[in-house]
Amino acid sequence: MAEKTRSGWWKWILIVAVLAALMGGYFYFRHGRTPPITYNTTTVARGELTKLVTATGTLNPVVNVTVGSQVSGRISKLNVDFNSAVTKGQIIAEIDPATYQAAVEQSTADLANARANLELQRVQADRSSELFTNKLISGSDYDTAIATLHEAEAMVKIKQASLNNSLVNLNYCKIVAPVDGVVISRAVELGQTVASSFNTPTIFQIANDLTKMQIDSAVAEADVGGILEGQTVDFTVDAYPERTFHGSVVQVRNSPTTVNNVVTYDCVIGVTNADYKLKPGMTANVSIVVAQREDALTIPNGALRFRVPEGAVVLTNATAAVAAPTTNTGGGKVAGGPGGHRGGGRGRGDRPAAHTVYVLAGEGEDAKLQAVQIKTGITDGISTEVVSGLDEGAKVVTGTISTGTAATPPANPFGGGGFPRGR
Repeated sequence: MAEKTRSGWWKWILIVAVLAALMGGYFYFRHGRTPPITYNTTTVARGELTKLVTATGTLNPVVNVTVGSQVSGRISKLNVDFNSAVTKGQIIAEIDPATYQAAVEQSTADLANARANLELQRVQADRSSELFTNKLISGSDYDTAIATLHEAEAMVKIKQASLNNSLVNLNYCKIVAPVDGVVISRAVELGQTVASSFNTPTIFQIANDLTKMQIDSAVAEADVGGILEGQTVDFTVDAYPERTFHGSVVQVRNSPTTVNNVVTYDCVIGVTNADYKLKPGMTANVSIVVAQREDALTIPNGALRFRVPEGAVVLTNATAAVAAPTTNTGGGKVAGGPGGHRGGGRGRGDRPAAHTVYVLAGEGEDAKLQAVQIKTGITDGISTEVVSGLDEGAKVVTGTISTGTAATPPANPFGGGGFPRGR
């Protein structure tokens, strides 16, 4: 009986030991083993690549004239309104001329009085000359008569100048258009009084030609070095979100503007507005084409940001993971002047930069990372041009996919792959 009991106990002990071994193996292989690392890869391919500089700006007429008033008074006539077409020399408004007409009349009377006095002094001077010749008056009396004559002549000139000034002020009561164009702003109403004592009041703003406009865009100092006159510009406005307008860079002004320690430069973009869709004051979202390649060898930017995860094996000996380094000789277009130019040349500031990317040597779980030195060119923020170091069709690593219990990293919207992370 004791032997049966002892045999039963050994049986249960053996069963418990086997179960413990099975559970330990399960937990070891389920939680203790490092999951294999697999990688996201992207094939190196050719395609069009465009480097852009983005900015915002305001649409303005090329010639925008502010029309004011040189004299003060009440607006008695308004001959034009908003959007009125005007011609150079056209009377567009009038100021009540009553005060200035009275000043002209007073100046005219003063001039007539001065001329009458001049005639009298001339007669007296001639009489004094005869008396002095006959020694009937003293020399001092003769000198006084001549001086009085000269004073009368000067007074006539003073009164004539005063009359001319009054006539000019009277003419200023008629406000004329200085250029041909369209009235885009009217700042006064009929009967309103304008005062020009300290500064010239604004009455109208006239745009010379709305078929030709310009965008004054603020370009950051980090981007202004690549902008040249003649480069192509695409832009949109909120009024027509589905339409893309076109223009070109006409001037990069050297005057900086600093707002909150941010330095920008005014880049003037010429725009044709033949259909009058664009209006002054609209905000334009500008994309300046700095450089363009039509057949560039490209890789996603995620490949440049890839970092080797912990535990990954990287080959140090250059194997046949990729072909021998070659140079990208695909034709391209560099937007460095009007219309750009064909060929494999590079734009200003596009000197190739050295980077390290990784390709896979081997297949499946046995694949190893192979570091490759490449030279890159322009980038559009999503893809980057490969100048040398990779062949078309090579597969570059952009991120990792961890198997087992590890979570898959989120996709990078700019690189096509996630940022790698180790266990």
